[in-house]
Amino acid sequence: MSTPRPAGRHPGWPTRLGPLAVPAGVVELRVPRLFDARAWSRVRLRDRAYLENWEPAAPGAWGERNSPSAWLGQWSTLRALARRGATLPFVITLDGRLVGQVTVGNVVRGSLCSAWVGYWVAADAAGGGVATAATALAVDHCFVDAGLHRVEATVRPENAASLAVLGKLGFRQEGLFRRYLDVAGGWRDHLCLALTTEDIPTGLVNRLVAGGKASLV
Repeated sequence: MSTPRPAGRHPGWPTRLGPLAVPAGVVELRVPRLFDARAWSRVRLRDRAYLENWEPAAPGAWGERNSPSAWLGQWSTLRALARRGATLPFVITLDGRLVGQVTVGNVVRGSLCSAWVGYWVAADAAGGGVATAATALAVDHCFVDAGLHRVEATVRPENAASLAVLGKLGFRQEGLFRRYLDVAGGWRDHLCLALTTEDIPTGLVNRLVAGGKASLV
């Protein structure tokens, strides 16, 4: 007889994913920690010009909502949502250094078994396979240990880098959401892309490794 799962925890949480080696270095995903505040804020403040055009608008100035003290609110919210089974939040590390986040949100079970995935990566970690590896690790985890059937991502049509990441992983375009999110001072259209378990029976990480784009460590 199996041991009952703790109340408020959904399958596959908490956990650590990886390591996976890509051209930029070794990528891992882990649970956000309270003491990530300074490292998280340092990257976010430094890379404002790189990140702000792609992220949903939020109250307050960029400096305020990305300060070390702002991390406490984000961390506690993510932890509470994870404990309720509504999200799977991760920070991305590259050779042990925090360089971004991957969040699986709006986890719905029952007959849908679906969620969305979103990510950001530091400017100095872009282009070396980090976002691709991190997303692959997260989606594989969703389909295996977390027991989901479908994962979708929404991306502005102008965000060529993010579309390239999803394209490498085989996400298919399913439609266009008109004026979907308030981003960079206006309501922006977003493309909807998705994967289901049937699309990748052997997993995304295996696909990257077989294609020579990553290696297991």
